[in-house]
Amino acid sequence: MVKYLSLIAVLSPLLGSLIAGLAGRHVGKRGSHVVTIALMIVSFVAAVMTFKLVVLDGQSFIGTIYTWGISGSFQFNVGFMIDRLTVVMMTIVTFVALLVHIYSIGYMADDPSNQRFFSYVSLFTFMMLMLVTADNFFQLFFGWEGVGLVSYLLIGFWFSKESAAVGSLKAFIVNRIGDFGFILGIAAILDYFGTVNYGTVFAKASTLAQTTISIFPGSHWSILTVICILLFIGAMGKSAQVPLHVWLPESMEGPTPISALIHAATMVTAGVFMVARFSPIFELSQVALSLVLVIGATGALFLGILAFVEYDIKRVVAYSTMSQLGYMMAANGASAFSAGIFHLLTHACFKALLFLSAGSVIIAMHHDQDLRNMGNLKKYLPITYVCFLIGALALSAIPPFSGFYSKDAIIEAVHLSTIPGATYAYWCLLIGSFVTGYYIFRAFFMAFHTKERMDEKLRSQLKETHWSMLLAMIALAIPSVCLGALLIDKILYQTPGLLGSAIHVASQYNVLAIMAKSFQGAWSDAMHSVKTLPFWFAVSGVVAAWFVVVIAPQVREWMMKRFAWVYRFLVNQYGFDLINDFVFARGTRKIANFFFNVGDLKVLDHYMVDGSGRNMTRISKIVRRLQSGYLYHYAFVMIIGLLGFMVWLIW
Repeated sequence: MVKYLSLIAVLSPLLGSLIAGLAGRHVGKRGSHVVTIALMIVSFVAAVMTFKLVVLDGQSFIGTIYTWGISGSFQFNVGFMIDRLTVVMMTIVTFVALLVHIYSIGYMADDPSNQRFFSYVSLFTFMMLMLVTADNFFQLFFGWEGVGLVSYLLIGFWFSKESAAVGSLKAFIVNRIGDFGFILGIAAILDYFGTVNYGTVFAKASTLAQTTISIFPGSHWSILTVICILLFIGAMGKSAQVPLHVWLPESMEGPTPISALIHAATMVTAGVFMVARFSPIFELSQVALSLVLVIGATGALFLGILAFVEYDIKRVVAYSTMSQLGYMMAANGASAFSAGIFHLLTHACFKALLFLSAGSVIIAMHHDQDLRNMGNLKKYLPITYVCFLIGALALSAIPPFSGFYSKDAIIEAVHLSTIPGATYAYWCLLIGSFVTGYYIFRAFFMAFHTKERMDEKLRSQLKETHWSMLLAMIALAIPSVCLGALLIDKILYQTPGLLGSAIHVASQYNVLAIMAKSFQGAWSDAMHSVKTLPFWFAVSGVVAAWFVVVIAPQVREWMMKRFAWVYRFLVNQYGFDLINDFVFARGTRKIANFFFNVGDLKVLDHYMVDGSGRNMTRISKIVRRLQSGYLYHYAFVMIIGLLGFMVWLIW
């Protein structure tokens, strides 16, 4: 039963995509909406039923669906690993995707390419489900590249808009850089393990713990460390970790519903899921764990700071995504994989809520996304106001909202960790609490409070958006309030927890076991939070935003002038884009021009292709002189040739 329900959950979005994409003219716009949403409902219900069978009834399925190809002694199969981690991911992916489909009815109502959009969103959901259900690296890579490809189509959906075309291309190229390391890691697994099947690789991993490889002469690395780092490079690209984060702000050029889907529960969380899925390998390499921890914490702090100088409401939420992904990765690096997945779940709800609320604001503002043109929107958009506030409180980890439980658990887990870099990571995450509260409430106060800055014509037209958009937002607001309290004990502290044996943690790194000893319930955690540093850092961020935006906006202007160089540094995103453009973009263009002008035009064309023709012309001119037409010339040549032949024989 688990196998067939999983197939229904995975294939239903694919069927919806094919119908909307290939038969869109026949079913019409409304028909495309009905078909894709109906099949997403089927997928979500199947995922929930699978969740019930696996988590409550103890069933599971790990096996091959069919063999895709055979190369020598290697088989490449399409199969499912339906365990607790998989069904948790399937449920949240289908839930958010379903609400995004519903929300898109109103958001994309006036778009002439409406049906193409619904086809792409359903296809994107299918690819993500293929990724999370995979039981082998081959299928994982298929889903991994699939979400990358469809994200390119969705980010550049309005391809006639230059910024959208550039943003989609940037996302595609940066992800390919990460995927280069990812595919090298899979190749190393195939080489050393002789298989790409998860179960076999996890079972053999400990036997290769002492195996080393010489990457550079005189240096020896653990093969498991090399594999983990290569796999993590892929996760850095997909989950926007420093320095492969530069694509994610550009992805805001796509329609807001797809921003919510990509940034909440699907593409960007694939890297977090992948590291957690491969916990049996990562736990055998402290170097890899330390790298994940430090890079995750660095992104959590420094990428969040970039939102301080951003005025595009969607980009503010995008920077918050990069920061929160850093928290999830830091949890994985501290071996608190369950805490990382817990934050993934709560983040999926409140981040989708923030994006959809931002989309509601954008529609009401007639697609103006600049916070400087808003103000006092709470008067005109009361439901959107409440939904955005709930999302902001959850993101800022204010109890009892869902983000508090998962984020607080990550900070505490990193604080207790003994993995190298944990102290640095803890302070990054702690300061990041202030940063998060500041930037999200800065956007909240600028949009919904302060004086009205829109023109009179737009003010007269401001009103709540389409019912489908409000329905999706309200549906996401509910888990954004209560999901953390409902799941914290089940996912972090119970034995076996919600994720069960899908997560492997070495005993020397098990910080959650230490935390479980002092856990006294969700309500107790919320009450105790007033005695903790993360809570006061978060509250300080909210108060600072209120003071700078509402009470004394002149302070912000003074700081921008007084610290102009810091402001420019942040606007330029620490110079990552400048470095990428100067070193990689210009560098590769110069290399390409060199090979074209020297290698292609001069060596190949001038000397080899055209040169061979010119050489034959020269040779023919020389040979032609021997054909004079005089008999005595021919006789002379024959005598000389015969004489030369005889000398060669005698010699």
